[in-house]
Amino acid sequence: MLPDLPSYRWIVISSSAGKDSQATLDYVVELSDRAHVPRSRLVVAHADLGRVEWPGTRELAQEQARHYGLAFHAVTRPQGDLLDHIARRGMFPSPTTRYCTSDHKRAQIWTLFTRLVDEAHAEASPYPIRILSCMGLRAEESPARARRQPFARDERASNGRRHVDLWLPIHNWTVRQVWDRIHASGVRHHPAYDLGMPRLSCCFCIFAPRSALLLAGQHNPQLLAEYVEVERRIGHRFRLELPLAEIQEALANGEQPGPVLDWTM
Repeated sequence: MLPDLPSYRWIVISSSAGKDSQATLDYVVELSDRAHVPRSRLVVAHADLGRVEWPGTRELAQEQARHYGLAFHAVTRPQGDLLDHIARRGMFPSPTTRYCTSDHKRAQIWTLFTRLVDEAHAEASPYPIRILSCMGLRAEESPARARRQPFARDERASNGRRHVDLWLPIHNWTVRQVWDRIHASGVRHHPAYDLGMPRLSCCFCIFAPRSALLLAGQHNPQLLAEYVEVERRIGHRFRLELPLAEIQEALANGEQPGPVLDWTM
């Protein structure tokens, strides 16, 4: 379904600078233009995870927003980046404890919602302020994402001051459709894809297969060394069956990454 785009004071497009975010951004801008929504009401939000991201990620997200003339907001957890958080917590995120998402992405985007509501209300807009939150999640990526509703009220993000709807504009798209959209747009994509990475998540994602971790470590050896040092210091493995120290040792012994298959988030 297509939401009533002009009814929202803000249309917030979350961007990781990855392929799905990039295709979503291009598509939402096109639909908003068709609906005569001023681009001043569209904003791009990037949850900056710090050094754990591929180099140039934040800069690319800003570049992509600038291409469409949209305001860009980078938000970050004030207590430090994800690797700092891991070191203080004494454990890595896991499939059942994904604080990398809840604390470093979702909660920080909500702080942006608060600022946008304040700005709108200062212009005499009545409460609740309507916000459309757009994310590039696709059904093809995992069974859990396939079960997501493409459009629904975001109860956790909403409150008495704001009504937030969550929209997944490319939920039913294939990866081919995503790349076709990107190539047609002429906007630059992240070079990590050209290295063979199917996703632009954290360099060392807890869901990534061994081949992806080898490839990330090959191109980010200093960050890999920092992760391995955190593993050693806190006594907790990146993954129970696959510590990053093993990835570092494999690379040191000359092991080369094989083809990287996509992974389920």
